[in-house]
Amino acid sequence: MNLAGLVAVSGKPGLYKLVGQNKSGYILESLDDLKSKTIVNISTAKLASLDDITVYGEDEDLKLKDVFEKMKAASNVPEAKADGKVLRTFFFEVAADHDEQRVYSSDIKKIVTWFHILKDMPLFSEEEVKVEAGTESDSDNKEAKKEIKLEKPKAGATAKPKNQKVANTKSAAVKKTGGSKNP
Repeated sequence: MNLAGLVAVSGKPGLYKLVGQNKSGYILESLDDLKSKTIVNISTAKLASLDDITVYGEDEDLKLKDVFEKMKAASNVPEAKADGKVLRTFFFEVAADHDEQRVYSSDIKKIVTWFHILKDMPLFSEEEVKVEAGTESDSDNKEAKKEIKLEKPKAGATAKPKNQKVANTKSAAVKKTGGSKNP
């Protein structure tokens, strides 16, 4: 499951794909059928990457990706508008060691809603790209590393540092004459 580039925005329903960034904010594309694009302000919006989201656990936190994998393997995933008790029992099936005190029913509804948005997408079934040190092939190296091309200076042209004064210029002394306004 590849969740890279998918984000949840605080205060906005649904999930978004991070398309880019400009000077005023992040450019996001909704994952619903409309595929609408929106710009959220950098200073006010809080984005949470689905790769980084965890669920409170008894011993250690559970990654959302692992919860989604167990939900995908489950035979019957309830709708997000189902009863809270039904959602809680289902969540105990897929994430048995979650912390019942700190994981609220609203969190479970949000996770189930996200699952229903993502389950039919191709990125949900594709494998995550993992890069291990020292195992990249030559073609991967060419794609991963960009070469910086330096322009060769033209023959006879010398580069001058920008902030240095030229040594051979003479400055002429300016003599101020005190002219009077009255003739």
